[in-house]
Formats: sequence, structure tokens, C-alpha cells
Amino acid sequence: MTVLRGASLILRPTVREDLRALAAIRATPEVRARWRGGDELEAEIAADLEDPGTRPLTIDHGQRIIGMIQWYAEDEPDYRHAGIDLFLDPTVHGRGLGTEAVRTLACHLIDVHGYHRLIIDPAADNTAAIRCYTKVGFRPVGIMRQYERGPDGTWHDGLLMDLLATELVRGEGLLNPSQG
Repeated sequence: MTVLRGASLILRPTVREDLRALAAIRATPEVRARWRGGDELEAEIAADLEDPGTRPLTIDHGQRIIGMIQWYAEDEPDYRHAGIDLFLDPTVHGRGLGTEAVRTLACHLIDVHGYHRLIIDPAADNTAAIRCYTKVGFRPVGIMRQYERGPDGTWHDGLLMDLLATELVRGEGLLNPSQG
């Protein structure tokens, strides 16, 4: 995959040199509460690099790594779709960068890879993430009860959201969103 450019950020394939910065972001309390992980976060992110089913992209903004967005595919022809996950450094929350990252990747997945449907599954109580994804055009499909185990060992609900290609809100200022 080549580099994807949004209006103010770049999504590029994650490389080993990114691991320390990404692990530091994953270790922040705000991110760690939403993303599972043990004490070896660098090793866990490195494992994502080796997983042929996951395509991790580092998010750069202003010459700085601010997070990671990844996608995976269900290529069974009768169910073909792609899914997205991401985390951002809490110091950049609330600036629209998550929306920009999701929109940039969504454009690429629809325009270049030909996916007609994308999914994302935030925690049901993660209102900021849900608001972000809604701005791109994702819609709630339903609550997935006791969907994932939290760091405290208790089960938490997830919200399945999807986006059809015809519902994508492309936004302004996207530079070559589908390059690649």
C-alpha cells in the first residue's frame, strides 16, 4: 500500500521504527482503556505488522506520529467488506484528526479496493468515537452485548456501525484520498 494523504495528515504503512512511539500512545490511560493489551505493547504492535490479515498504517501529523489506523478484509464474495480500527494520541483528540484519518482510509477502501461496505465497532459508551465515525457517514447497526472484555475483566457492549459506499461523506480538503 502506498501513502494516503488527507488534508492535514498522512497515513503510511507502519514500520518497525514506529513501534516505540505507537506503544507510548497505546500506553496512555485514555487509549489503554479502549485497546486491549498487556505490558509488551511494542511486541503486540509488531505482531500486527506480521499479521497478513491486518494492514496497519501509522498516522503522521505535522512531522509527528499521532496514532495508528488499521484495516482488515472479509473477501468471501458473498460477504465482502472491510473493517477499520484506530487509536490516536489523546493530546490530539477533539481536533477532527480521527475523522480525517477514517475518511481518508474509507475513500481509499471504496475507491481503490472497491469495497461497497465498511464496518467499525467502537465501545458502545465511546461517544467521541461514535461522533467521529458518524461524521464520515457510518451509521449504527446495533449493540453487540458483552462484546469485549475490558482491562478490569468485565464485559462491555460494542456498537456495530457500517457505511455503504453511497453514504460516504467525503468532506473538503482531501488530497488524493485514494492514491495507492
